[in-house]
Amino acid sequence: MLLAPFAGCTIQVVVTDFVWGSVIGGLVVVGCAALFRSKAYAVARGVFLTIYTLIAVALEPSAGPMWPVFYALHALVYLQSLALVRPRLRPPWFVALISVPGLFFASGMLLAFPWAIAVAFGATPHGWWLPFIVSLFGVWQSLTTRSEEKPVVIDGTALGSEVARCQAPQQPTAGAPRPLRVVQITDPHLGPFMSVRRLRSICQRAVDRQPDLIVLTGDFLTMESQSDSAWLAEALEPLRQLPGRVFACLGNHDYEALDVVRDALQHAGVRLLMDEAEIVETECCAVQVVGFEFHWRQRAPRMAEVCSAHPRVPGMLRLALLHDPGAFKHLPAGEADLVLSGHTHGGQLGLVSFNLPFTIANAVAKIPDHGLWARGTDRLYVHRGTGHYGFPLRLGVPAEESVLLVYMG
Repeated sequence: MLLAPFAGCTIQVVVTDFVWGSVIGGLVVVGCAALFRSKAYAVARGVFLTIYTLIAVALEPSAGPMWPVFYALHALVYLQSLALVRPRLRPPWFVALISVPGLFFASGMLLAFPWAIAVAFGATPHGWWLPFIVSLFGVWQSLTTRSEEKPVVIDGTALGSEVARCQAPQQPTAGAPRPLRVVQITDPHLGPFMSVRRLRSICQRAVDRQPDLIVLTGDFLTMESQSDSAWLAEALEPLRQLPGRVFACLGNHDYEALDVVRDALQHAGVRLLMDEAEIVETECCAVQVVGFEFHWRQRAPRMAEVCSAHPRVPGMLRLALLHDPGAFKHLPAGEADLVLSGHTHGGQLGLVSFNLPFTIANAVAKIPDHGLWARGTDRLYVHRGTGHYGFPLRLGVPAEESVLLVYMG
């Protein structure tokens, strides 16, 4: 037993076999990561496992008769972390028996942080199991997508000088000509929750909808899928059925394995636009598509240079592919009728499933997180993403398979 002072209180920590086992498991993962992968991954995984383990140790005495399940899932968290020392796409049995259960338990444990704090101060963690019920819902949301049709009206109406969410749904005027049909796929993050088979099905459904354009707005991979372009190439292969009508830009994670992404896109017949523009004739209208590269710094001058190098074509719809919606405010005014972005995964944690706009991403980062936004006459649509990355699960923000119906006034 250890006694430790904390914020004027004395916290009692009982060193049990569970504690020792957890510490040893964490050290094995971090040690193997440092030896066989990289120090950066070892540090990142060490921080995550330290936080996770502290919460698990606090809640373990409350497991009661469920302790065998608690212990088994706890072990899977370390096993999943250890597997990432040699990251690659795993077979379905591994995903079903190790990856998904481990990520579910890790997610629930992180959400149970307030209960762990209560334990630290001597309180009984009543309802500590509630975060794990929420995580079960998150597993379902992480493995499914919501299909929608969304109208976007481009009519030159100015809606203010600052970037703001369009609250009311847009509706075309009666007798409006047929809209440009656009399917966007963004942030698929090929990995535990996004198998090659699942992404291939999403791409096939996109083609089956016979849109005028399909656009891909970046972040195709996770660390598990960066080593072989064949996986992403196979997943995107259905897009070959629409030659000349599929365009892409890069996301921040794509630069971690740039050759893998470029090779896969080329195999799928996708035109990658890296600070480039192209005109495409569709059955609806001619469209100028501009694809911006991802940059963390000097966004405004870089975007201005691209716009100067590829000026607007008078009378033609100008569609911009911009992975990060946070850069929308840096786009010179009037340089795109509609910008399509991803990056935020729709906020990933929020209340969108309950028709409420709140998400963690918008609350913390204050950037456009999902849906339609406006600045002056320019419009931005932020796709909720096809997959996710970072926090283990989606919670309250469903993945999206939508068709944008772009009406031009």
